[in-house]
Amino acid sequence: MINKTAAIIAAAGMGNRLGANLPKSLVKLLDKTLVEHAVANLSPVCELIIVTAPNGYESEYTKILGDQVKVITGGVLRSDSIRIAISKIPANYEYVLVHDAARALASTTLASSVLNQLIQGEQAVIPALDVIDTIKEVDSKGYVRNTLNRSSLKVIQTPQGFSRSILERAHQASEDATDDAALVEALGVAVKVIAGEDRAFKITTPSDIATALKFLIPDSDKKYKVGIGVDAHAFTTDKTRKLSLAGLVWESEDGLDGHSDGDVAAHAICDALLSAADLGDLGSNFGVAEAAYAGATGAKMLAECLVKVKSAGYKIENVSVQIVGNRPKIAPRRAEAISALSKALSGAKVSVSATSTDGLGFTGEGKGLSAIATALIVSA
Repeated sequence: MINKTAAIIAAAGMGNRLGANLPKSLVKLLDKTLVEHAVANLSPVCELIIVTAPNGYESEYTKILGDQVKVITGGVLRSDSIRIAISKIPANYEYVLVHDAARALASTTLASSVLNQLIQGEQAVIPALDVIDTIKEVDSKGYVRNTLNRSSLKVIQTPQGFSRSILERAHQASEDATDDAALVEALGVAVKVIAGEDRAFKITTPSDIATALKFLIPDSDKKYKVGIGVDAHAFTTDKTRKLSLAGLVWESEDGLDGHSDGDVAAHAICDALLSAADLGDLGSNFGVAEAAYAGATGAKMLAECLVKVKSAGYKIENVSVQIVGNRPKIAPRRAEAISALSKALSGAKVSVSATSTDGLGFTGEGKGLSAIATALIVSA
């Protein structure tokens, strides 16, 4: 259902409470900004991602996010930003996830859970956590007015999911609210609540940054290993051979020469995984002398690498691959490629990017494609 799903990431807020002199979503969390983390986590389930940026910062957001997202200027209020973003979503999109960049660590699994509820027929879905503290209502003078029954209270998170038509109606009917579900509730539409996750908390203060790092920094009792892989293939003169790249078939493009399907992205990932697990390289595991791998798909080789990595006592934490070449254009199928590669690796988190070499080298001359990948694995 990825081709029916769009996401809006509200990222137009400033980082005053973080003590930052720039938009909060541009604050770095280890290797990436908050908005980059948010985009990476939603990309596997959304074909279109729209990011609302503060006025004057649009080029900065475009620079770090590239062509994988559509950056627009946000409004004065959060609801203004969402309303503008909705108007930019083509009519063929059926579902919309609305997310806050400040909840940068909300996982792909959580987004997928929200989307699955929409696919099953719900019109509005929000993730939430149970309230564990006692909640009291206090009057303007500082006295307790009432103690609320926390069993029926929830802490609401994002991404929130909606059928596109309901979200559009809600924003047309109301001016502002603290979250989009409140606007939908005002229409009398039932809002389904599902289990949220601890890592989807809102990053607001410096102490929240410290909390976020605990989710990202490896546990000291686990063994993490990193591998790097590279692959390259020339374009073939065989006009019957289709291009296989990043787990997809590209019908209108020239294929790549190779013993297998020539999928440089999949092969680079395989090489990185094998390297990380000290299992040799692509050639020693899937040599051209092996008849079983003649014409083998990248998905098959990724699946076999996954088995090898697991047998060595590791699980995949994350893989990232960058495709180098003039064509095809990756951006229009980027989300589809992420989904295909992740599926081949049993749901592992995957990042896909692309670049050219300004006419330099064999890729710049249009003679072929290459890819470089990194893999992070952890002891199971």
